[in-house]
Parts: sequence; structure tokens; C-alpha cells
Amino acid sequence: MLFFFQESGDKTEDPTPHRLREARRKGQVFKSMELNSAINILGVMILFFVFSAVVFRGIEEVFDLFIGSQLALPLTPGNTQAVLWEAVIRYFTIMAPVFAVALILGVTSNLVQVGFLTSTQQMAPQLNRLNPLEGLKKIFSKKSMFEMVKAILKIVIITTVTFLFVQSRMDDLLLLVNQSVDTSLQVFWNTMTLMGILVGVVFLFIAFMDYLYQRYEHKTSLKMSQKEIKDEHKHLEGDPLVRSKLKEKQRQLARERMMQDVPDADVVITNPTEIAIALKYQEGRDLAPRVIAKGVEVLARRIREIAAENDIAIVENPPVAQMLWKNTELGEEIPIELYQTVAEIMAMVYRMRERKSYI
Repeated sequence: MLFFFQESGDKTEDPTPHRLREARRKGQVFKSMELNSAINILGVMILFFVFSAVVFRGIEEVFDLFIGSQLALPLTPGNTQAVLWEAVIRYFTIMAPVFAVALILGVTSNLVQVGFLTSTQQMAPQLNRLNPLEGLKKIFSKKSMFEMVKAILKIVIITTVTFLFVQSRMDDLLLLVNQSVDTSLQVFWNTMTLMGILVGVVFLFIAFMDYLYQRYEHKTSLKMSQKEIKDEHKHLEGDPLVRSKLKEKQRQLARERMMQDVPDADVVITNPTEIAIALKYQEGRDLAPRVIAKGVEVLARRIREIAAENDIAIVENPPVAQMLWKNTELGEEIPIELYQTVAEIMAMVYRMRERKSYI
């Protein structure tokens, strides 16, 4: 009896972008090795077919050199070694383009699937690999069962396709009995390369199915529970309680800095008790007066107290105070529609200061 070990069913949420980035950083990416193999097989077979005459002729020359030289020259260790090295060099000269194409296709298929990625995390020793239970889970896992079924299907499908192809060409192959050796070998070579291309196409289809499965399996393995998503959000954004305390501290510091600016104000406009707006105008720097402090209720009362302590003019004008409260932020200049009204208030304040300075 087979026992399938499955993960807990509470992981129902798709992985977050952060989870995917972390998995990639650790080298946990999906790719289909079958796709790499299929592309390599198909590419090399197409190369053999396109350049079959060149490759076949080169291999013939190698055999002629090796066998002919051995028959013509005395059989000595020196002669045998020289002919062998010459044959090896010619063989690798012929096969070098094949090896180059296979290498390029292998690297390209990996880059297309995974991209450029370097990670040493997967090479680090993991003690859980020594756990027999973990090993048993892997043996009877859904992925292992899929790999076994895939291997069986590959053998059955490729064997069937190969058999049907050879059977369809059997009449032509039997006629080679009366042909010359060169012709027979050439036809046989072409038949094998065509069969290789056909097998490569079938293998590519199987590999594409495997690629889709690997992508699905990878995404499934990274699924998260709602608790994990909340924990991740808390980790990335910070604990809500800590975050609220930090914001409160920031607001407190901002209020303290704002109160420190009130003594520099030119005027404080009030509602008269609910709102207080402190304005300051620096000639040559500001186009219009700026809001340097604002507050309601407790803050408004504190702004008025500081203004009174520093002999800052306090002007009651509810409509202007309300409009400034709703439409301006700290450090911003007053709206253009209030230029005239505020200018009149500022002019009145300056006249009051001048009268006081004469007294």
C-alpha cells in the first residue's frame, strides 16, 4: 500500500511577491529538465540533418584514415598512436559545432526558464535530509508519483513513435541490401536523423507538459495560509501597535516643533476658540503669508496662549480661520482667494505694532 503524505490544507492563498522574491533568492525556482533535454535533442538532430552530408563525409574520412592507415603501415606502437591521435583530432573537429550548439541550447533554455540566478543556499547542508520520515514523504509524494508516471509515459510514447516510424520506412531500408555501402550508410544516416527529429518533437511536447506541471507545483509549494500572509505583512510593515505608537510620537514631535514656531508668527487668526492659525510673512522670500502653526481645541488654546505670552496679535475672523484650516497645511502659503483679506489683516497688525512702538 502506498501512503501519500500531503501538506496541510490551510495554505490556500497564492504566494505574495515578497514570498516569490525570497524563494528565488534562496534558489527555489521552477524549471523543467525535460525541456532542456528536448531542446538539446531537437537542436542537435536538426543540425545533423541540415549538415548531414558534411558530418557523414567527415566521419567516413576518420574511418578511412584509421582503417586504411592501419592496413598500409606496419603495426607498431608509434604508428598506431599517431593514427589514433589524428583520428581523435578529426573527430572532435567534426563534432565541435555539435558540442557548441548543445552547450548554447542548454544555457539558453536555462536562462529562458530561470533567468540569471546565483544562490548557494541549496548547497548548504540541511539536517532534515537525514530524517527518514522526510525521505519517506519525498518517495511517496505527489511529485515522485508524477515523475514515475512521466518516465513510463516517455518510454511508451517514444518507443511507439520510433517503432511506427521505422515500420513506415522498412520497405526503403530493405532495398538497401542491393545498394553500395556508401549509399546504404547515407540513407541509414538520414533515416536516423529524421527519426531523431521526430522523437525530439514528441519529447518537446512531453517537456512542455512537464514545464506546465513544474510551474504549477512550484506555485502550489509556495502557497501561504492567511496567518502567514498576516505575519509577512506585519514583518514588512511593522507591528500595528508599534506603528501607531511611532506615528503618535512623530505627531507629538511635529506639534512641539510647530509650537516652537508660534513666537515667530506675525498674527494668529482664530474662530475664536475652536481654531487657531498662526501666519508668518517674510518679505523677499515668500510670495504670500505661510501657515506655521494650526490647531483645534486644545492645540488652538495652546497656540493662543503662546501668542499672548509673546505679544503676537490675535485676530478673530471665523470665515478666514475655517478656510485656512480646511485648505492649507503646515508650511504652505495661503490660498490666492484670501490674499486680499489676509493682506488687510496683516496691514492692521503692522499699524498696531507701529502705534505701540511710538507709545
